[in-house]
Amino acid sequence: MKADPATQRRLLDLADVDTELNRVAYSRTNLPEHAEIDESETTMRAKQDAQVVAETALSDLRRELGRQEKEIDQVRARGKRDRELLDAGTVGARQVTDLQHELESLIRRQTTLEDELLEVMERTEAAEADVRFAEADLAGTREQLEQIVRRRDEALADLGTQETRHAERRAKLVEGLPADLLALYERVRAQRGNGAALLRARRCGACRLELDRVTVSKLKAADPSEVARCDECGVILVRTSESGL
Repeated sequence: MKADPATQRRLLDLADVDTELNRVAYSRTNLPEHAEIDESETTMRAKQDAQVVAETALSDLRRELGRQEKEIDQVRARGKRDRELLDAGTVGARQVTDLQHELESLIRRQTTLEDELLEVMERTEAAEADVRFAEADLAGTREQLEQIVRRRDEALADLGTQETRHAERRAKLVEGLPADLLALYERVRAQRGNGAALLRARRCGACRLELDRVTVSKLKAADPSEVARCDECGVILVRTSESGL
């Protein structure tokens, strides 16, 4: 294959642009914010679970509070009824004794229930504090995640701008290149990751290996328009005054 030396040199600019496009693509998938977001989301899920546990514990305690308050109300109502019966003096002596014993039992039961209620109230206050802490902790993590997402989106937008700029430059460079030369370049780039490289001081700019004497002699004797390839890595070798031939 042959191509004008000036046209071949355009491949170097094309290779530079493709290198930048590869860098942009790599950066897009390897932004540090991606890992930070994954870590923050994992942390947030754990804190959401912690909040659910705290809220469940608080709900159970409030339900227990309601049950105990209802039971205390029932004991008080029973005691009030017994006292009213005693005060009314309408019951016999045997019933008076029974009512007095029941009142004593109800007073002891009320005292026990009120002590238990106080304990549950203290536990409820602690559980409410736990819920407030869990909510604040989760809110802090959510805010942190939102900040990371904003940084990621800004970085992606910047990379998108760079990609657009490089793609526009690539389109201009590709325009007018011979179809067979461009096809060779694209095929080599797909296989090797790099389509063309400068031959500088008898060394391939892609694999960095120095050409042997036989290859150098062949290139010296070759028509400048002949498209050369590196024997080691296969890229198109672009020859200039820097090639040392």
